[in-house]
Amino acid sequence: MTEPTPDYVQSLARGLAVIRAFDAEHPRQTLSDVAKATDLTRATARRFLLTLTELGYVRADGTMFSLTPRVLELGYSYLSSLSLPEVAGPHLEALAKQVHESASVSILDGTDIVYVARVPVSRIMTVSITIGTRFPAFATSMGRVLLAGLSPADLDDYLAKVELKPLTGRTIASVDALREELARVRNSGFCVVDSELEEGLRSLAAPVRDQTGAVVAAANISTQSARYTAAAIRKELLPALLATAEAIRLDLARVNTQP
Repeated sequence: MTEPTPDYVQSLARGLAVIRAFDAEHPRQTLSDVAKATDLTRATARRFLLTLTELGYVRADGTMFSLTPRVLELGYSYLSSLSLPEVAGPHLEALAKQVHESASVSILDGTDIVYVARVPVSRIMTVSITIGTRFPAFATSMGRVLLAGLSPADLDDYLAKVELKPLTGRTIASVDALREELARVRNSGFCVVDSELEEGLRSLAAPVRDQTGAVVAAANISTQSARYTAAAIRKELLPALLATAEAIRLDLARVNTQP
């Protein structure tokens, strides 16, 4: 970890760490849980939790704490400043209606992908996916499309930071194997991931590019393995996905060139 700059505000960093301690696997936690997750003393964690409770970001129920919907305000300014979710929404709706499968768009944030637009058709994962949901980039189709679009230096930096922890028995979990897969994705222009993020889940992703050709986002279709073979995904779903990614690109270009 690099040394903080003189302008670093430790109390703000700790407060954000307390918020990030809550996730899909740990939606309700005790004071001790939060203190352990954030490496803070119980007294310090208690002050932050009570402050966040007064501000309306945390709810207290006896000894248990949980986030409130108000935390969404923290990301709203960022998401609303992007043209991407607004532009992608109608195209994802049309895609989901056409193929009868869930469709999403995500961006790369650190070592994770973050969902910024989604049209669900049915729940196909044990974890509910919403705007702001994060998954490890290396184990997802959208993540691999985004990683394949990085410069060599940025990809080296990513691989130096990420922990390639297997999520299923089929997850690619070595740097060499991941590099080979990313090269295939880069050459083919799409990615299929089969039961690497979760057993029984197949997903197909394609890059969304800006006016310069740089990959700025990824679009995908997710389905259950029982509904499509890997070959059927390429034959029946890939053309529609590629057309959607191109339509989003064109609309983004129009938005960015408007005075």
